Amino acid sequence: MNESQPRLDDLRIERTARPEPPGRPLRWLVVGIVVAGLFAAGWWLMRPKALEVRTAIAREEANAGRDRTVLNASGYVTARRDATVSSKITGKVTEVLIEEGLHVKAGQTLARLDDTNVQASWQLAQAQRAATESGLEESRVRLREAEQELQRQTALLKTKVAAPADFDHAEAAAHAWRARLAQQQSELVVAERTIAIWQQQVDDTIIRAPFAGIVTSKNAQPGEMISPMSAGGFTRTGICTIVDMESLEIEIDVNESYINRVASDQPVEATLDAYPEWKIPCKVIAIIPTADRQKSTVKVRVGFDQLDPRILPEMSVKVAFRESGTGGAVASVRRAVIVPKSAVQAADGHDVVFVVQRGRVERRAVTVASAQDNDAVISAGVAAGEKIVTEPPAGLTDGATVEERKP
Repeated sequence: MNESQPRLDDLRIERTARPEPPGRPLRWLVVGIVVAGLFAAGWWLMRPKALEVRTAIAREEANAGRDRTVLNASGYVTARRDATVSSKITGKVTEVLIEEGLHVKAGQTLARLDDTNVQASWQLAQAQRAATESGLEESRVRLREAEQELQRQTALLKTKVAAPADFDHAEAAAHAWRARLAQQQSELVVAERTIAIWQQQVDDTIIRAPFAGIVTSKNAQPGEMISPMSAGGFTRTGICTIVDMESLEIEIDVNESYINRVASDQPVEATLDAYPEWKIPCKVIAIIPTADRQKSTVKVRVGFDQLDPRILPEMSVKVAFRESGTGGAVASVRRAVIVPKSAVQAADGHDVVFVVQRGRVERRAVTVASAQDNDAVISAGVAAGEKIVTEPPAGLTDGATVEERKP
């Protein structure tokens, strides 16, 4: 019996393919969706948060056809005529007739000094003049008598009745009285001049206003000594200070780099710090032809077109130098826009603003033509209608995401 030999293939185990469990592709899809959701949620939580900012719309400058501001500056209201009134002599004040705020006229009496000694000297000079006048009248009488005697001696001498010696004596007497009369007339002139001197001394004890104005300070009281120059101690050098309110003007120190923007008779708009809403029309009346070496400034005087009682000396004032719309300087800012002054920031030596576009900010360098009140006039870098960030926060950078703060 021939039995077949075992072969290696007989030892091979036959395996059939195991069927995959149903639903495995759907499971992988769900896992993928979950992972993607977790990734999206993590990105959403970790994304940089948008900064809240306030914005404003850049608007086109409205005064294209009117005068434009070419320079802003600040200064003070000053009086062209003001004086600390003093006396010409040293003396004790006996009476002060003024108070602060009083309107005075030119020549009005402000105060009086003690004139006791001066009055005594003046009365003595008057007495001396009276004595001189009395002696002068006596000399006139004596001269008439001498002239009559001379006439008689002359007639007698012609008839050879009188001796020549008598004629010579009468002639000498007449000449002597004429000389004495001339001397007394000169003495009378001296007496009158002396009276005039003492009268001036009396007048000097009365202190009068040199011009019309308002008393702004009272510096002396009765009983105090006053002198035209500083004498130390308790001696005053002035009775009061008077300001001519009709001579008020504005004094401004303009940086010499911008003095080329200022010209005589140039229109100016002034704003007092005390009345910020009141625009006062003015004009340049003088540019002082010298510069201050320490401050690098040139003094400019600006006059008011019309004075007002609200304008007071030493008030702080801001001025805007204007230039007509037909000028060349204005043509360079025809397309200027106005933005809040708080939107302009300094960075790397340049003025910059942040412009909002599609939820992000773009930092732009701008050219500031002028600034007034709370607005800045931008001549380049921003177009009218663009949205500008006002008061940019410290962490705001170019390209940052922002969202507008709700009012």
